[in-house]
Amino acid sequence: CCGERESRTPEELTILGETHEEEDEILPRKDYESLDYDRCINDPYLEILESMDNKKAQRYEAVKWVLVFAIGVCTGLVGLFVDFFVRLFTQLKFQVVQSSVEECTEKGCLALSLLELLGFNLTFVFLASLLVLIQPVAAGSGIPEIKCYLNGVKVPGVVRLRTVVCKATGVLFSVAGGLFVGKEGPMIHSGAVVGAGLPQFQSISLRKIQFNFPYFRSDRDKRDFVSAGAAAGVAAAFGAPIGGTLFSLEEGSSFWNQGLTWKVLFCSMAATFTLNFFRSGIQFGSWGSFQLPGLLNFGEFKCSESDKKCHLWTAVDLGFFILMGIVGGLLGATFNCLNKRLAKYRMRNVHPKPKLVRVLESLLVSLTTTVVVFVASMVLGECRQMSSSRHSGNDTLSLQDVSEDVNSSIKTFFCPNETYNDMATLFFNPQESAILQLFHQDGTFSPVTLSLFFLLYFLLSCWTYGISVPSGLFVPSLLCGAAFGRLVANLLKSYIGLDHIYSGTFALIGAAAFLGGVVRMTISLTVILIESTNEITYGLPIMITLMVAKWTGDFFNKGIYDIHVNLRGVPLLEWETEVEMDKLRASDIMEPNLTYVYPHTRIQSLVSILRTTVHHAFPVVTENRGNEREFMKGNQLISNNIKFKKSSILTRAGEQRKRSQSMKSYPSSELRNMCDEHIATEEPPEKEDLLQQMLERRYTPYPNLYPDQSPSEEWTMEERFRPLTFHGLILRSQLVTLLDRGVCYSESQSSASQPRLSHAEMSEDYPRYPDIHDLDLTLLNPRMIVDVTPYMNPSPFTVSPNTHVSQVFNLFRTMGLRHLPVVNAVGEVVGIITRHNLTHEFLQARLRQHYQTI
Repeated sequence: CCGERESRTPEELTILGETHEEEDEILPRKDYESLDYDRCINDPYLEILESMDNKKAQRYEAVKWVLVFAIGVCTGLVGLFVDFFVRLFTQLKFQVVQSSVEECTEKGCLALSLLELLGFNLTFVFLASLLVLIQPVAAGSGIPEIKCYLNGVKVPGVVRLRTVVCKATGVLFSVAGGLFVGKEGPMIHSGAVVGAGLPQFQSISLRKIQFNFPYFRSDRDKRDFVSAGAAAGVAAAFGAPIGGTLFSLEEGSSFWNQGLTWKVLFCSMAATFTLNFFRSGIQFGSWGSFQLPGLLNFGEFKCSESDKKCHLWTAVDLGFFILMGIVGGLLGATFNCLNKRLAKYRMRNVHPKPKLVRVLESLLVSLTTTVVVFVASMVLGECRQMSSSRHSGNDTLSLQDVSEDVNSSIKTFFCPNETYNDMATLFFNPQESAILQLFHQDGTFSPVTLSLFFLLYFLLSCWTYGISVPSGLFVPSLLCGAAFGRLVANLLKSYIGLDHIYSGTFALIGAAAFLGGVVRMTISLTVILIESTNEITYGLPIMITLMVAKWTGDFFNKGIYDIHVNLRGVPLLEWETEVEMDKLRASDIMEPNLTYVYPHTRIQSLVSILRTTVHHAFPVVTENRGNEREFMKGNQLISNNIKFKKSSILTRAGEQRKRSQSMKSYPSSELRNMCDEHIATEEPPEKEDLLQQMLERRYTPYPNLYPDQSPSEEWTMEERFRPLTFHGLILRSQLVTLLDRGVCYSESQSSASQPRLSHAEMSEDYPRYPDIHDLDLTLLNPRMIVDVTPYMNPSPFTVSPNTHVSQVFNLFRTMGLRHLPVVNAVGEVVGIITRHNLTHEFLQARLRQHYQTI
């Protein structure tokens, strides 16, 4: 992250591909699947369209709106659950410890108070770590995983019911345990899981929860609902429905339209007002008053009426805000650099070891944090004079008094009357209360206290993010930045004499600068902060600060979420490619070694292909020998609408014989014996005898039924680059479903006798289709034939070999594709492009090869 070379981690060694010579970066791994946003316009889908009229379409759309509303409501209820128990456990802990501190101040038994605080914190953190052991993907904030999902990458287990249970329950223990983490990031992940699971009406974790609801069983519909759920999570966390909508748009959703925008905004509104309704009613008994819009609310920024010269901000302050943005970008880049080094250290030394080591690391962080907080609050604080406005009914806190009295969170440890301990006020309170203190407390904080608080919080939050507990980064970054901003305001007042400046504004700008320098979000973060402050006049300074912080930080490294995405090796696609990438064409980056199937293929060949490859899609092709000019209607063997001459079999009989050895992976002993007999059979001297023998053995009508994954060295140039006419694309999941349901026909029958599956039957097992190795194929005759043409996608997006990389990238990302065949001018497939062929690392490697060729 700082331009230095580092040794490889154990996870890096498992990554396929070559590393950069200049940098030792982690390359994207190839075991991540891509989501398929493109519709498969096959026969089952067309049957649905034919039966769909305007009324059915309207009812289908109405069901979508109902589900979107339900997602918003459920996300708000998850936020209510987390907030309620966090408040309950935190109040219990601080009441017990604070009363113990007050008693032990006179008796001299502060060590007992420290032990009580350690008991609470270690217990809560231990429970949070245990939940992560149950579901490891529940660790962290979840925003990198959701960003990957919205970008089109399927991260295993990221949207399961078990994940949201462990996430929501674990984060309340993490926050209550005193770790420097927030609950806002996990709320985004929880909302996304609700969006993914609720419309399915079934659960893998709880198999009894299953209803006959065959709709919305596709990656396209699921990702739309995940986008709505993630936006609802942001809205519930910050009370910012518009910011939540922009978050889903900015942080990865590659396909977007007007209808989706409306649904996402509606879902965000439902989450915001659901949480607001219940929180206002539970805390204040004022049901229907809507006084608490989000889990984190910054309150109302307002100058004191007694200070006539005070302004929230002036044009002169913009210069200071720009400088704060620069410093915030530098601090954010430093934070990201240190956290990346810690993450790599954990990958080398913690993750490969038993899972108990991760729990011990979490407990060590909790122990250190607790001791630092306690000692700093008792020893390093200064006694500061309370503001007189506290007694004169200051209306600066009038709005926030409804949610929580800021003045009640002031700590007076070891301080005389009318004074308070400034360090204890920041450390010995929930993080949200500390943020409000920095934003709205009229009393001063010592510059030394703010500096020490910022340094300790910066280091401990950097160490904490990445341990095996559910943890968010928004609140720690806001609190750390608010301390930085308040420190700047104090220095300007003390040493430059700018008494007119409003300290709360500088604390807010400092929070925005540091948070922007860490996460590098611009549009959505600007709107989120504006909605959280409920002050539109802050729009310009917040936007300028975030832009400057992002530009400064991007000069050194990426945002924290992008760094963790890269460490996981996820093939994330950026918004656009670099300009120099247009020196490459589609033919330069495509995968030319194809594994393909024929329109009518024997079961033995399909099983062999599926068991010996890991590809998720296969081109459906016919061999174009002799440009297909000599096809004769009367000489077809088995076909539906594609003709094959008998003589074409003879010219390729030797090729079929050479490859039959690879079919032995099929479990059927009958097939193994058949392959052995075929290998042992000597090639007949006369072509007619060979043809008759093949027909008697009922061999496939398509000679090359099993193409190897890569050309053999024994192949001739003609065999390596034989022309293949492209007819469509079929997914692995579709082939497995056809085999699982026995969709095939015998050679003596017509393909019309093959059973037909509906769209609901094809998607019944979504999203977890059976694995080919788990299927019981003993009842299937390996010589039976499968007609894949009704189920393949006959019209996928394709590109020419001469298409520039920027055009390929825009088409792939904008349409949310999973596979992009490369087809030449005469309809022959020459390669295929997947997400891994468009990652920045892969394109850089191919560009270097291009320069070397030149």
